[in-house]
Amino acid sequence: MKIGQLSKATGASTRSIRYYEKKNLLTAKRMDNDYREFDESDVKRIKTIQIYLDVGLSTREINGILNCHENYDAYDSDDFCEELLGAYEEKHAEIVQQIQTLTVAQQKLEQRIKQMRLRRTLIGTVSSSAEQSNQSS
Repeated sequence: MKIGQLSKATGASTRSIRYYEKKNLLTAKRMDNDYREFDESDVKRIKTIQIYLDVGLSTREINGILNCHENYDAYDSDDFCEELLGAYEEKHAEIVQQIQTLTVAQQKLEQRIKQMRLRRTLIGTVSSSAEQSNQSS
């Protein structure tokens, strides 16, 4: 199949497919006219690449995983891959750290918003009192 057909079969753009090839995640066979030619194993490989990208792995990490087993399929495999477990554990720890950092930032923002709303209310109250005093005079 040609790159456009592979794109339709996987949902990956032709640009992404070329990028995967550039990053050595995918190897296209070349026809006599230099067109790329793909087969069903490439459909599975791209779907596997997409899974790993979705969980936040880098193309370098994915390359290591794909080389763990030649035809490793993230969708349908009971094989054990030490590199995959390690990559998942590292990514999980990274995400946990990001969540903790974002939680602290969220709490600080919520506190700052609360303070600013209180000040706005106080300024509004002071302004209303001043206007009423000026009107009474």
